[in-house]
Amino acid sequence: MIYNSLIERILLEIPLLDQLVKKAIDAWNDGAKAPEIQEIYIGYIALNLHGFYSGLEKIFILTARQIDGEIPKGKDWHSKLVDQISEDYKDIRPAIIGTKNAKSLDEFKRFRHVVRNVYTFSLAPEKIGPLIKELPVLWKQIKVELIDFSRFLETINQ
Repeated sequence: MIYNSLIERILLEIPLLDQLVKKAIDAWNDGAKAPEIQEIYIGYIALNLHGFYSGLEKIFILTARQIDGEIPKGKDWHSKLVDQISEDYKDIRPAIIGTKNAKSLDEFKRFRHVVRNVYTFSLAPEKIGPLIKELPVLWKQIKVELIDFSRFLETINQ
């Protein structure tokens, strides 16, 4: 009962993240077919990549708050949060995502920072391409980890 809202939130976010991933990949592929207007697609792709990381971070923050009882503080709290959720936490819960996926997410976190701080016409396709290439596999792995974590919560929730 105590983790019902967290379980529901995780399961609610997953299909939304599915949509963001699909939209980013589809837009990348569409933009590749029309290089003369690719710049139009880049902003859209960037916003979807931003949303992807932000959606995951929402889940991480809720977990840190509701289960761990603490959200990291300080200038680098975003990085500390990913570290925190990628490790078992004080015999309270297992890692939510593996360290390899946490490391991969670091590039998405950095890109989100770029999106927040530059004009969309400044975004370079050569920086976005590797993220798009990595996105489907990374999301597939993280999605499984999130579902496994929600199942863990269901078992301790009884």
